[in-house]
Amino acid sequence: MRISLVVTTRNRATQLAESLSQWQKLEVPDGSWELVVVDNGSTDSTRAVLDAHTSLLPLTVVTEPTIGAGGAHNAGWKASRGEVVAFVDDDCYPAPDFLSAVLRRFDEGPEIGFVGGRVLLHDPDDYPITIQTSLEHREFLPGQFLHPGIIHGANVSFRRSTLEAISGYDPRLGPGTPFSGDDVDAQCRALTAGFIGAYDPRVLVYHHHRRRGEREIRRLKRKYDVGRGAYYARQIVFVPSLRYEYARNWYWQIRAHPWKRTFREFQGAAHYLIRRALRIS
Repeated sequence: MRISLVVTTRNRATQLAESLSQWQKLEVPDGSWELVVVDNGSTDSTRAVLDAHTSLLPLTVVTEPTIGAGGAHNAGWKASRGEVVAFVDDDCYPAPDFLSAVLRRFDEGPEIGFVGGRVLLHDPDDYPITIQTSLEHREFLPGQFLHPGIIHGANVSFRRSTLEAISGYDPRLGPGTPFSGDDVDAQCRALTAGFIGAYDPRVLVYHHHRRRGEREIRRLKRKYDVGRGAYYARQIVFVPSLRYEYARNWYWQIRAHPWKRTFREFQGAAHYLIRRALRIS
């Protein structure tokens, strides 16, 4: 099997039902594909929604009761069979040619370990956040500083061999844990392991996140600040080869952004390091 599409979900049955209907529109690339949905401890009608779609999609359902996107992503890709594993969120609608576009980029670069792409708003009335609109093709080299948000977790694909080499995602990170950033951390570790990353605007998904209220947006941005601090702390403290590059880039960003954002990043960094020291998962 050439490609697997992996999605994690928790207590978003209504949104998931809409997404499953959209995923039926995916064009099948050369060879077969599969959809693996990880139910990450849902207590709503998520399972009933999934059961209703088992005859409509090449669907495998995986249950991961431990809450956290990093661990759920690991459960998904380990249960999948594709040579390439594509990840999107449960509120995202891939373009019909999404699977083909992912495979095309990997075929164009045998050295590429992971690929990201555009994330556009599905509903123009939603707040323009958690999107990536760049039309510029980019490559990321081993050891290069990788800024959070360049490649979104809502549209990132890995070769299976890359995921195996880096032992997948860090289960300490991701939505459902105190820190976001399981996606960018996995990309960074792939670069550290010697793989090359790519951003290709031809790989497209539409994000239907439904966020519009100012309070909700502020809360989300604060979570990203905390997760960003954890991400920087991890690379600076635990990856000696990246220490200088990440410390230098973080310093220049701190000089450019508001002190409240810096404070939250430092909070996230300290919280992450304390949890690591106490071996709290």
